[in-house]
Amino acid sequence: MAAASFQIASAPKPDKLRALGIMALNGMFDEMDGVSVLRQAVTELLVDDVAIVSSFGADSSVLLHMVSQVDPSLPVYFLETGKHFPETLAYVETLKQHLGLTNVIALTPDAKDIVRFDPAGDLWETDPDSCCHIRKTEPLDAVVTNLGGWVTGRKRYQTKERGVLPHFELTSDDRIKVNPLAYFSDADVTAYKLKYGLPEHPLYNMGYKSIGCAPCTSVVAEGEDPRAGRWRGLNKKECGIHFDFNGAIAKPMAAQELNLFKDGAFIADPFRTWAEGDDAGSVRYTHVPLKVFLEQREAFLANPHPLGLLVSPGDNVELVEKDLGRFASVAINFPGFTDGRGYSSARLLVERYGYKGELRAVGDVLQDQVPLMRRCGITAFVVKHEPTRKALIEGKLATVDIFYQPVGTTEIPVGTRPFLRRAVETV
Repeated sequence: MAAASFQIASAPKPDKLRALGIMALNGMFDEMDGVSVLRQAVTELLVDDVAIVSSFGADSSVLLHMVSQVDPSLPVYFLETGKHFPETLAYVETLKQHLGLTNVIALTPDAKDIVRFDPAGDLWETDPDSCCHIRKTEPLDAVVTNLGGWVTGRKRYQTKERGVLPHFELTSDDRIKVNPLAYFSDADVTAYKLKYGLPEHPLYNMGYKSIGCAPCTSVVAEGEDPRAGRWRGLNKKECGIHFDFNGAIAKPMAAQELNLFKDGAFIADPFRTWAEGDDAGSVRYTHVPLKVFLEQREAFLANPHPLGLLVSPGDNVELVEKDLGRFASVAINFPGFTDGRGYSSARLLVERYGYKGELRAVGDVLQDQVPLMRRCGITAFVVKHEPTRKALIEGKLATVDIFYQPVGTTEIPVGTRPFLRRAVETV
C-alpha cells in the first residue's frame, strides 16, 4: 500500500480539517496493517515529532518488533515507575538486545513529588489514581507536551472502553495518538510472537496477561478480561495516560479535582460520598453517614475495605464510640458558615473518644474557619472555595491567639483569666 503523501502539522487548537485528515487516514489502512500504520506515523505524519511509549509488558514485544523493522533508533519511552516487577526490568534489557533497539529511554517520576506525596511508597494502597499520576502521567506529559503525537500498544480487544479504538486518534489535547495494534486480537498477538520468535515476558506463562506495576497487577483467571488483573477490585481500568477521541478512556486528572487539603498540599481525594444503592458489605473508600452505619452496622464491620464515617449536625457520635477504630477517615459536615455544631463533634471525637485517624471538614469550608477547625483536631479539609484554596496554598490564613473557650491542654496556661487564656504556641 502506498503511504499517504500529506502531512498533518501540529495545531494549537482543534482544527476541523485536521480531524478530517485523521478520519481519512483511518480509512486508508487495513485492519491488520500495523507496520504500515507505524511507518506512516514516523516517516510521513509526525516526522521527528513522535514518541513511542512501551510498558514492556506481556504484549509489548509485538509493537517493539515493528519499531525495529521501521527504525531501531526511534526513541522508545519506558515509564520506570519504581514499582515494576524485577522481571519487567530484566525484560527491558532482553528486548533491547533481541530487537537491536538503540534508543530506549527510561522516564522516572520527579523525586520531589515522591518525597512530598508518597514518602512511604504506599500511595497505591490509598490513592492509586494519584500514584499513577505522579509516577506515569506527569513524567510522560513532560515529554509529549513538546511533541505532535505518540505511539501506543493498545488494542481493541483488551477492554470494553478500548473497543472503538482507531489506528489514528486526535486526542482532546490536540495531539495524534497512533495505535498500530488497534485491530489485533489476542490470537493475532500470539501468532505474531510465534512467527518472529519473540521472547515472552517472564511472568506471562504464570498467568499475568497484562503487566503493570507489581502492587497493582495480579494473575488473570481463565476466561477473564486480559486486563482484569490490573487494579483488581477497584473501579479503575486505566492508569490515566490514555484517553480516546470520545473521552471515554481515563480522562486525565484535572487540577480542580484535587480538592482535599492535607499535609500542606491539595491532593486527589480517595474517598467519595455514600450513594443510594451502595452495598454495605462491599463498598470502599466511602464516607458512610452515621445513621446509615448504625442501620447496617454488622455488614459494615464485616466489610474488609477501608471506610469513612460522615458526621452531620445533630448526629450523636457517642453511638459509634466503640467502632471509631473501624474508620480510616471521619468527615465532619459543616453545612453552613453559621452552623458550629461540627466543632463540638470534632472535639468529642478527638478529646473524649481518642480518635486517631484522619479527621476532615467537608461542606461550607471557608478560610476564616480553618484555624478554628484545626484547634478542634481537624487535619484535612475538602475545599472548593477558590479564595480559601489560595489562602491554604500560600499559607496566608489568619491566626487566632486569644480564646474564650480553650481546647486541649496547650491553651490553658496556669494563672490566666478565663476570658484571656492564650495558646502556648500558635496552632
